Amino acid sequence: MAITVAVAGLGNIGRYAIEALETAPDCRCLGVIRRKASLGTDTLGLRGVPDFASIDDLTAKAGRPDVVLICGPSRSVPEMAPALLRQGFCTVDSFDIHDRMTEVVGTLDSAAREGQTVAITAAGWDPGTDSVLRALFEAMVPAGTSFTNFGRGRSMGHSVAARALPGVADATSITIPLGGGRHSRLVYVVLEEGATLENVTATIKADPYFAHDPLDVRAVTKEQLPFVADASHGVLLERVGASGLTSNQHLQFDMRINNPALTAQIMVSCARAAVRIRAAGTVGALTLIDIPPVQLLPGDRMANVARLV
Repeated sequence: MAITVAVAGLGNIGRYAIEALETAPDCRCLGVIRRKASLGTDTLGLRGVPDFASIDDLTAKAGRPDVVLICGPSRSVPEMAPALLRQGFCTVDSFDIHDRMTEVVGTLDSAAREGQTVAITAAGWDPGTDSVLRALFEAMVPAGTSFTNFGRGRSMGHSVAARALPGVADATSITIPLGGGRHSRLVYVVLEEGATLENVTATIKADPYFAHDPLDVRAVTKEQLPFVADASHGVLLERVGASGLTSNQHLQFDMRINNPALTAQIMVSCARAAVRIRAAGTVGALTLIDIPPVQLLPGDRMANVARLV
């Protein structure tokens, strides 16, 4: 029987989530939850999937989903996810504010236990699958140093954060790796009328998303922004250290990807895992390092063991 899924939000990740659900052999998208004013627009992005103004409307007209994919900004997750969890829905989100992770896991865990359901949070590629690789690297090389080098590419979380700031009509944030796990941020902004680049730069620099990295803010027109808003991204993970008493172990993982497409695919895989975990009698909030990888894959467990182990 197909896993039924609702998509909350039709931004960058929401559009790709619909596509990922369309190709998943064991999932079916019941509909998209959007702002009432947006209903009926962007039919190309909806790909024939109906849209609704609330989870209640969706449930009444399309049925109750097994999982809700929260595809809005990270800062909306701590408010949106608990409300859904308390109603008994499993949720999956790609919350990406690293220094708030334990706080958000705790908040979602409490709500999930109240609703007797499962939340999978930070279900993107970083945090997310990169977190799993960092954990595996430490298991392989317990004593050592790991470096996570992002980019060059567009950070969705940083872009959304910049767009929400006063004086910014639109923005794209590009992550530039400096090596050794250090990064700089290049933010292209379309200024609101009356806003100055100096004031907007100071506001962006003060935001927690940007406060810890070198920052370059450049003003562009709304016509120029699409030409610098490339969705490509990537990561180079490295760990150098020792396995037991043997040193000079060097591990690497390198990928170049379309950022929202990969994030959405991981969320759909986690929807599958959430349903299986709940069916096994476990409730609460989990991250990807808590989940056996086989739970993310379609098909029979032993068939996947035979194929992959």
